[in-house]
Amino acid sequence: MNKNFLLAFLMFTGILCAQSDIPQDVFIKPLKIPTVFAGTFGELRSNHFHSGLDIKTQHRTGLEVVASAGGYVSRIKVSHYGYGKALYITHPDGHTTVYGHLSKYAPAIEAYVKEKQYLAESYEIELFPNPDELQVTQGDLVAYSGNTGGSGGPHLHFEIRDKNERPMNAQLFGIQAPDHRDPVIKDLVVYPLADSSQVNQSQLQQKLNFKKQQDGTFLAEKISAYGPLGFAIGTIDQQDGANNSNGIYAIETRLNGEKTLEVLMDKFSFAETRYLNRMIDYARYEGERERVQKLFIERNNPLSIFKYEKDNGILNLTENGSNAIYSIKIKDIQDNTTTLVIPIEIKKEEILTPKIDKTTPYYVQADASQNFEVGDWELFIPDGAFYDDYYLDISAKTDALHLDEDLIPVHKYIRLAYDVSAFKPEDREKLFIGRVSYRGSLRYEGARLEGDQLTASVNALGDFKIGLDTQPPKIQSLDFTDGKWISNHKTINFKITDEDTGIKSYRATINGNFALMEYEYKKNQLTYAFEDGISQSGANDFKLIVTDNVGNSTTFEATFYRK
Repeated sequence: MNKNFLLAFLMFTGILCAQSDIPQDVFIKPLKIPTVFAGTFGELRSNHFHSGLDIKTQHRTGLEVVASAGGYVSRIKVSHYGYGKALYITHPDGHTTVYGHLSKYAPAIEAYVKEKQYLAESYEIELFPNPDELQVTQGDLVAYSGNTGGSGGPHLHFEIRDKNERPMNAQLFGIQAPDHRDPVIKDLVVYPLADSSQVNQSQLQQKLNFKKQQDGTFLAEKISAYGPLGFAIGTIDQQDGANNSNGIYAIETRLNGEKTLEVLMDKFSFAETRYLNRMIDYARYEGERERVQKLFIERNNPLSIFKYEKDNGILNLTENGSNAIYSIKIKDIQDNTTTLVIPIEIKKEEILTPKIDKTTPYYVQADASQNFEVGDWELFIPDGAFYDDYYLDISAKTDALHLDEDLIPVHKYIRLAYDVSAFKPEDREKLFIGRVSYRGSLRYEGARLEGDQLTASVNALGDFKIGLDTQPPKIQSLDFTDGKWISNHKTINFKITDEDTGIKSYRATINGNFALMEYEYKKNQLTYAFEDGISQSGANDFKLIVTDNVGNSTTFEATFYRK
């Protein structure tokens, strides 16, 4: 038996066996409405793979969320960003289900959380209940759907994780939506990968055209090529009843019928998810907003989603005068399939468009840490900050720093430091490092003062500048003014904003006692619910202090009355 065939057979059967071990009758859908996905597992997001299923809630909040299986609430996290209000349930088989962007927890869990929030005097909190504290059975009400945290609209984020906290594709467990649609191909790009490589007499990457054939497959334009090269594909999946751009489950590539690469979105670890920036063409995404994933594995790419590779998926085309066929098969989890074929004439020709090598005084090696001093700025780049070695375009002008362009992915934080000794001592505490937007405004990146150095850590290249923030946050009461009766109010709400550096903290009291306020950053809104029982009959003294990221603060004080 051919060794390559045997290896492929064993890997294929191994994948099948692994999937067959996944239970199909343990978990139920967490919502009682028809399942429609806004997002799927492994979807390519900004700097990460999507770790769960985003289930649509019919543009509503407050739908009942039920335990997908029996177990106990093992973790509760309430945060302004990320998953917002999130709930984690650990099950007897070792799996954990995650429910995110919730509006509220079920009554018993809500009471438990609020008690802990008041004890900690903090809205943001992370709790790890004991196994016997908050037990649930399958189908129990555990929460209500919402739009909290980094949600772009009402939906439920749902995950299934293994015993090692690695997110798994929940569709493999039977949590699926109707899907009769084949994956969609949006873009196709080819890359010469060596000095000896060429495509259509060019050493530059090229976008290729393709057309649908009568049999439903797609055929790309024929290329002439020589040497090592790789392809990248822009592809999405869509389910019945939704036009969201969802993630792909599997991709397989072949050269002349022989498998070269297999990508499978069955599970990954959070430790590897940022390597998405290595897999995609980062410069194309940032520069042209076209997200394509490379079908070859480059240096410093440890992603576990690659289940098979031959020569790292790179095609070594050296048989001058011959022809080859490269195929890409894309599949969703319900076996809807799209196939793209690229005919290749292997031909070594005169290079008419050579690549341009950039050189600068600032050479960065991926596997070494480096320090650079540029004007009044100091940069520390740790080893592993970049995936490749680069010449960076770096320059400084007074309090401004140009750190190349955001076309090169940054994996680890780069430390920026600026000498602020020329500033007045009273101003230094109000300085910050900001990223310059395309509109010229500054987005706060950090403001840590270490002696005469102002520091910040950044995870993307671009332009940076020193800013001075002396303006305190603004507080606007949306419900009452001083001396007003508000007996019929269930809540009181405030709008809080800070133009320069953003809100860092807030604290409210009623009659000197801590009052829990929920912060919805998307609306710049703080909300206190009277059901917490902090107020009293008659006069109540309310106080709210809001502080920004450089220590400017604003205090709102007023008296309200309730029966």
